[in-house]
Amino acid sequence: MSTLEVHGLTCAYGRTEVLHGLDFAVPDGRIVCLIGANGAGKTTTLRALSGQIRPRAGRILLDGAEIAGMAPHRIVARGMVQVPEGRQVFASLSVDENLALGAWLCADAHERARRREAALSRFPRLRERLRQPAGALSGGEQQMLAIGRALMAGPKLLLLDEPSMGLAPLVVEEIFAILAGLRREGITILLIEQNASAALEIADTAYVIETGRIALSGSAAEVARNPAVVAAYLGG
Repeated sequence: MSTLEVHGLTCAYGRTEVLHGLDFAVPDGRIVCLIGANGAGKTTTLRALSGQIRPRAGRILLDGAEIAGMAPHRIVARGMVQVPEGRQVFASLSVDENLALGAWLCADAHERARRREAALSRFPRLRERLRQPAGALSGGEQQMLAIGRALMAGPKLLLLDEPSMGLAPLVVEEIFAILAGLRREGITILLIEQNASAALEIADTAYVIETGRIALSGSAAEVARNPAVVAAYLGG
């Protein structure tokens, strides 16, 4: 069964069509990566999924229910949460305040406390910096905070947009190890990533997007062995 199914997704900015009928699925409890060059349509895909833009055509099914064109806060309430490109933490607010904002739809104080403790257990460095402004954190710590904030919403499906951007290689390894750990906990992940090597290493399934179309798909291992992928994205 798939947490997310996308059929014929078509999106445009004004008269310029940038996604041309995408079809893909994200099975329950798996990591699916969508790789491609800058401008291929990866971020537009996430914006459509999370309700930031309205698709021109196509269907987006979350647990079998149509969400295409739904308001972002309603999509979050249904269990799909995005970690945006560039992290976008609230720099002037404390780490703890950033985490609290992730649970704004949860009215149960005990559940909010449980989620907070779970986030801090996953990211011990955040516990050490709870009272610090988020803007004072390193890039890697901000990425951990952005993921922790998203997890505070209690997602079924986590969308991540370029989580390795601007991070040192050792920090990228740490972040991707965290994502693999989330999969083991049963959280489904759609990963949009230009660092194809890192993404394919942890993903179960991969799609390659080129100029707004799915050019290739398969298991992550199969896609990583494809000569065209090796030449274009893996430095072959």
